[in-house]
Amino acid sequence: MIDDIIETEECQLTDPMDLFHSGQVVKICAPMVRYSKLAFRTLVRKYSCDLCYTPMIVAADFVRSAKARDSEFTTNKGDHPLIVQFAAKEAQVLCDAARIICPFADGIDLNCGCPQRIHEDLKRTVDLCQKAEAAGVSWITVHGRSIEERHQPVHYDAIKIIKQSMSIPIVANGDIKSLKDAENVHHLTEADGVMVARGLLANPAMFAGYEETPFQCIQDWVDIALEHGTPFTCFHHHLMYMMERITSKQEKKVFNVLSSTSAVLDYLNDHYGLG
Repeated sequence: MIDDIIETEECQLTDPMDLFHSGQVVKICAPMVRYSKLAFRTLVRKYSCDLCYTPMIVAADFVRSAKARDSEFTTNKGDHPLIVQFAAKEAQVLCDAARIICPFADGIDLNCGCPQRIHEDLKRTVDLCQKAEAAGVSWITVHGRSIEERHQPVHYDAIKIIKQSMSIPIVANGDIKSLKDAENVHHLTEADGVMVARGLLANPAMFAGYEETPFQCIQDWVDIALEHGTPFTCFHHHLMYMMERITSKQEKKVFNVLSSTSAVLDYLNDHYGLG
């Protein structure tokens, strides 16, 4: 049961709105399926990430199945502030899921962005956001692309218009790959926070100002992943992302086909003195 994951009295919940009221742009790790789990959240928190999201969790499964709860959500007393993201199409199911998770999370997020993001008629997006604000949401994250756009440039101007139309905090998301990018997006959109997905996979230390993943971050990932019992595929994939920019094509051919934790540790030790 979820109650076995963490003792409630150890869970020091915080108010994420304090971050938005700090006057500093809030640096956020996005909800990423398979990737933004406890071990990775622990890593990015070491490198100046302010707020972390869980991967998207299907609320109906979470409510219905103890097995789903145990597999989809894990936390600990250092994993805060934490936002749990649910996908739900029925209000009561979302409410039930929120009741279960509330002792362990600092906030609940409803996924409305896969695949709809901004609408071609921006007025429709502004209207939706204003309705959400009127319903009482604390903040809204906007990915600055339309449903048809996957690799086209992000419409930061659209995010700025949404921000100017709202009184609650707005978080900008899309194509942020470095701390400089985060600062530029903040300047372009006037958003209160920036949310990063792929950029953090490639460089979990980016919010701390590193241009590429430092070796210490790789070592930290190895230590954290082993401590948390991270499954090999997840452990390996994260390293593949982190080492993308610092390994040659030949090195990638060797590293990416390694098939066990011991083989990965041996490779890191032999080539980089890590592991």
